Amino acid sequence: MHTGDDTPRVGVVGLGYVGLPLALAFPQAGYEVVGVDIDEDRVETLRDGQSYVTDISDEEVATAIAEGFNPTTEYEALSDVNGVSICVPTPLRKTGQPNLSYVADATERLAEVLPNGCTVILESTVYPGATEDLVAPTLSENGNVVGEDVYVAFSPERIDPGRKDYALTEIPKVLGGVTPSCGDHAMALYEGVFDEVVRVESSTEAELVKLLENTFRAVNIGLINEIAMIANDLDVDVWQVVEAASTKPYGFMPFYPGPGLGGHCIPIDPLYLSWKAGQQGIETRFIDLADQVNREMPVHVVRRINELLNQEGLAVSQSSILVVGVAYKAGVSDVRESPAYDVIGLLDERGAEISYHDPYVPEFKVEEKIHQSVDLSGEQVRNVDIVLVLTDHDVINFEWLGRRASLMLDTRNAIKDSQPHIEKL
Repeated sequence: MHTGDDTPRVGVVGLGYVGLPLALAFPQAGYEVVGVDIDEDRVETLRDGQSYVTDISDEEVATAIAEGFNPTTEYEALSDVNGVSICVPTPLRKTGQPNLSYVADATERLAEVLPNGCTVILESTVYPGATEDLVAPTLSENGNVVGEDVYVAFSPERIDPGRKDYALTEIPKVLGGVTPSCGDHAMALYEGVFDEVVRVESSTEAELVKLLENTFRAVNIGLINEIAMIANDLDVDVWQVVEAASTKPYGFMPFYPGPGLGGHCIPIDPLYLSWKAGQQGIETRFIDLADQVNREMPVHVVRRINELLNQEGLAVSQSSILVVGVAYKAGVSDVRESPAYDVIGLLDERGAEISYHDPYVPEFKVEEKIHQSVDLSGEQVRNVDIVLVLTDHDVINFEWLGRRASLMLDTRNAIKDSQPHIEKL
């Protein structure tokens, strides 16, 4: 990449699952990139040309470093950038309220170093109005006028970890500015990076787009999870029901049941929306009910395990259980909000002997108990009372696993064929 005074220089704050892929996309568009993260270990790992994100290879990191990608812990390195994307975590507090402390901290630090005319785009998921209420005022505390001296916008991240069919830059990029001129500058920053930028009227509208996308998924997953429980009582295979319903060419979109929601988006984002609605005096009955159903699924899984073991004359407290997959979804190492935490925790409470296998997660800590991933050998499978599939990683041979297990509960339809010793969710 050619560098020089006319080369756009941008920054990315937060180099996790969202920020790192974005930071590596900028050099491909001809930008110089500074990546800022407060985690010194992350920065050192990147400087060594190594990746800690499943979807990013070591080679991609090394290439970006060679092209001028500069990972650092110092915000001062952003003092001469044209634009900055904020990609820091936005978890929920234990009270269910949005925790924007990372966004607030990053914005305050940026306000101290950013040059005039800089464009700041928040990508972290927040409640509607947060960019205008929190980020814009902080960046104008030094006298800068938003829309004239500093340009502020929101653009929701749409990364789906483990997905291979869309590159980051191929996913349409929704974007809305706090003011029209903010939107113009944000468009200018992102148009050279993404194949398509979808501009909406305001940052608040863009924030609501993100929450709609994930609330739509959470509500429909809640619906199919409830249908799965009904189907089980009717002795019907819910997976075949969904497959048959999917043959309708209009008016139906398939969603699939599972042991519970995981990841940072689907279980969390709808609660940002319900919290904001509550501030407006609006009751979010659909969202709250879907959340209740989805959070009940680990309990349902443990109930099914208990029933299956009882049919074999065993109590959970006397049984050995092999859990296959603890990552929240297939093909990733991400365990954030994974239903495996609740499922294993509940089984531990009941005295079960738990082992697990996950090729992406060598160690898994539930409460204060640390579990180590075991090899998936034939002896290991045969020596347990039941195999519980929580994550359907492609690298696992589930047909082989099913032939060797004496009893199995498959919560992901990893084994398509119907077999007497294999129960489906």
